[in-house]
Amino acid sequence: MNVSCLTPILNVSDMAVSFAWFEKLGWKKLWDWGTPPTFGAVGSGKVEIFLCLGAQGARGGSQPKFTRDDETGGVWMSWFLDSPADVDAAYALVLQHGMTVTHPPTNEPWGIREFHLQHPDGHTFRVGAGTGAE
Repeated sequence: MNVSCLTPILNVSDMAVSFAWFEKLGWKKLWDWGTPPTFGAVGSGKVEIFLCLGAQGARGGSQPKFTRDDETGGVWMSWFLDSPADVDAAYALVLQHGMTVTHPPTNEPWGIREFHLQHPDGHTFRVGAGTGAE
């Protein structure tokens, strides 16, 4: 098997809210389907995420029990940026928009600087970049 592309699908409770949430981070709404829309996509560079209204996966919405809790009920994924400085700039943007951060920027022992950003439906994004440390 040779997979040429991978597109995650997030179960969301409100398409308009999700499109707007991603747009605050600089992502673009690529398309939507249905009237009103029940499916669509956002993109950043070559990366694309599908959004599905109330289907195709789990969604959380509750706050984690503790900093590294994975019981939010939502999808977790990693977003890799170009540098640790880009991670810090993304963190500043997230704070500017009052978004939910469940783990602040940290230089992890595995050589990644990252923070955890939570979508309104409980999906968690590990926003990070390599530090060059092993």
